[in-house]
Amino acid sequence: MLTLAILGFLHDEPLHGYELKSRITGLTGHVRPVSDGALYPAITRLEKAGLLVRRSEPGSGGAARQVLELTAEGRAELERRLSDPEEVEISDQIRFFTVATFLDRLTDPARQAAVLRRRLAFLEAPSSFFYDADGRPVTAEQEPNPFRRGMLLVARASGAAERAWLADTIAELEGGGATAR
Repeated sequence: MLTLAILGFLHDEPLHGYELKSRITGLTGHVRPVSDGALYPAITRLEKAGLLVRRSEPGSGGAARQVLELTAEGRAELERRLSDPEEVEISDQIRFFTVATFLDRLTDPARQAAVLRRRLAFLEAPSSFFYDADGRPVTAEQEPNPFRRGMLLVARASGAAERAWLADTIAELEGGGATAR
């Protein structure tokens, strides 16, 4: 997820590390904060892989600052990751939202729709936070614990909203009404 966020944000414009961290924190910070100990080694790894370059430019306080820029290889890697997300990037809501954040970087609406179809298929499969003794998902109506029932009701409502958004967006993409970058 961190690699995808780095590549996605650098796709738009070169950024220095602090700006990049701020944008990633804005995207996922309340749920999965990014530390310097995770971000800067990831940047170094991507730089060594040739996916981004680092250059110096004058800073406002006199000290040079390091600006990160995506390479052609980095753009190709971003496109690859967006075109074929790992299963966990489809099934985990926060990871999927990271994919969705940058999905407009794919220029082919059919490829965008294919990713959304995978998420929709995942959401349409029966699931729950809780299962009965026979392994069947427990519904809100079956759950006597009011706190667990609340979790199930909230998940149902947000799942319905997400499924509706996915269906509408897929229809828009397949109808040619969507604009791709």
